[in-house]
Amino acid sequence: MANTYSQAYFHLVFSPKNRDALISKVWANELEKYITGIIQNNHHKLLAIGSMPDHIHIFIGYNVNQLIPDLVENIKTSSNAWIKQNKLSKYKFEWQKGYGAFTHSNSQIDAVVKYVLNQETHHKKKSFREEYLEILHKNDIKYNADYLFDFFDD
Repeated sequence: MANTYSQAYFHLVFSPKNRDALISKVWANELEKYITGIIQNNHHKLLAIGSMPDHIHIFIGYNVNQLIPDLVENIKTSSNAWIKQNKLSKYKFEWQKGYGAFTHSNSQIDAVVKYVLNQETHHKKKSFREEYLEILHKNDIKYNADYLFDFFDD
């Protein structure tokens, strides 16, 4: 449509099933490249991606022509199949149901990119559970603990 403009940024967060630490440092970079391809093929702009053994953060410039649930499902199903096909995990790999999708403004891009890229340093001080609950609180998201990711004592 002529003269229609949009700008949206989404920070996506999700975890392997049961929050198992299955994302190996040995192949995490290749996983991030694979997911980058999925994002770009869906006409989104990857701003930052950062994986930890038990979760992943993806920050994108969002193409409003695709629904977030469809994008996340595509990322999860495609990357899950890729991990299995390449026999990267000696354990059964599966992404957990659910995800976090948080919006950010243009003025927050640099801060969110740094946050996503510095996950390793960040998690020396804070667990994924603490981090995720903090994100929910900062975004004033009401949640039912029964429907959060399965968190186990760290």
